[in-house]
Amino acid sequence: MSEASKVLKERERLAELGGGAERIQKQHQAGKLTARERVDLLLDAGSFVEMDKFVTHRCTDFGMESQKFLGDGVITGFGTIHGRKVCIFSQDFTVFGGSLSSAHASKICKVMDLALKTGVPVIGLNDSGGARIQEGVESLGGYAEIFWRNTQASGVIPQISLIMGPCAGGAVYSPAITDFVAMVQDTSYMFVTGPDVIKTVTHEEVTKEDLGGADTHAEKSGVANLVYPDERAMFEGARRLMEFLPSNNLDPAPRKRVTDPVDRPCARISELLPDVSTKPYDIRGVIEDVVDDGDFLEVHAAYSPNIVVGFARLGGQTVGLVGNQPAHLAGCLDINASVKGARFVRYCDAFNIPLVTFVDVPGFLPGTAQEYGGIIRHGAKLLYAYAEATVPKLTVITRKAYGGAYDVMASKHIRADVNLAYPNAEIAVMGPDGAINILYRKEIAEATSSGKLDAARAKLVAEYKEKFANPYKAAELGYIDEVIDPVHTRARLIQALSLLEGKREKAPSRKHGNIPL
Repeated sequence: MSEASKVLKERERLAELGGGAERIQKQHQAGKLTARERVDLLLDAGSFVEMDKFVTHRCTDFGMESQKFLGDGVITGFGTIHGRKVCIFSQDFTVFGGSLSSAHASKICKVMDLALKTGVPVIGLNDSGGARIQEGVESLGGYAEIFWRNTQASGVIPQISLIMGPCAGGAVYSPAITDFVAMVQDTSYMFVTGPDVIKTVTHEEVTKEDLGGADTHAEKSGVANLVYPDERAMFEGARRLMEFLPSNNLDPAPRKRVTDPVDRPCARISELLPDVSTKPYDIRGVIEDVVDDGDFLEVHAAYSPNIVVGFARLGGQTVGLVGNQPAHLAGCLDINASVKGARFVRYCDAFNIPLVTFVDVPGFLPGTAQEYGGIIRHGAKLLYAYAEATVPKLTVITRKAYGGAYDVMASKHIRADVNLAYPNAEIAVMGPDGAINILYRKEIAEATSSGKLDAARAKLVAEYKEKFANPYKAAELGYIDEVIDPVHTRARLIQALSLLEGKREKAPSRKHGNIPL
């Protein structure tokens, strides 16, 4: 072996050692894998090609010139997942706690630029204590450069953030801009200010887990789309997510060979739908009965469970599913559900993924908390997202579609392409009990004074239901394209998708719209 080869080999060994054996051991003792182990588990075996392996920081303050590690705390490069190219960076907590220096940031920016140029997804494995204090504003500038690239890449290439450990301060905003954020229970945290700062400023005492743990961000803040029990499960989940996503906004999502017959009857739906219109059921059962092989990847499952969103396939084609969830808050739309749904709809539209919406919505959730919290503005986000979307939009009204929520949930009026309804669908301004109080105020008052209120209400409700508790008035007006037996749902949706494969719809020329943020 030549001297030059020996020097190279030694440099590679040092780079791969990260912060050293002792710090690697501490990482393992904390229940965490190293940055390199993570890359190897996430990518196809032997596919990773590393870049900038020998980069070091350039800081000379606070004795930093004598503390240099090859790679400077982040591993960058590219590889494949299911044979498809991805760019990747993985922060190394064994080197300065994964803190971000200007050199560290430059490596991340370089691989993000490469991903954007080549049209491949970028996946970030975040495990960092935040800005490297010794570098001051240079570190802050590095974060801003990353944020700018996140924004430029948004809607062009998929961006996925895997939170592997701490993610604090400025570090949280890059994942927040990306499309999907996944966290590991008990070992990953996200917060702008940590428990110590909060205690000093507001005198609140809170643990890291309660403040910014995986369950907190999955259930309360909605920051985390996906949560896993350990790192290995996260990598399996990330690989599964990639099966549904296109490489960029010009490529189609990957198709899968169809083994599930496209005309398979949906035998379970009629059993799932209750006879009583106010009785709850799980919309996921309907979705799983319709999609290929019952394979549904739900995202944001723990956040605002009154709306369900996720990916599946119909006839081998990736689709985005949105469904009101009658098993939670009767499927009402509230602030969080509107924001969750809008974000997902806009993602699917950006990446040419057709949308299938299952509607069972009694309206927007009433109450002062919702009104004061801005349900008007937030509800408008979902309306805006659906109206703005130009991908194929298919809608199935499974039961109730009342009031403004009917309009919002991919109605024909905001340009859904194919709108279907089941025979028991109810499409009206409001439910029968509220409606008769307005329509028959005089009759109800007379019945009350004569002591015959119950009988009168029952008669009026029955009359209202006969007129509005069915989909046929909307079908007469062309607002519903077809009233179908639930058993035919899968076949009809796949037929519609096939027709809409060549859909062309051009939006008005403009810089961008002004969504009601």
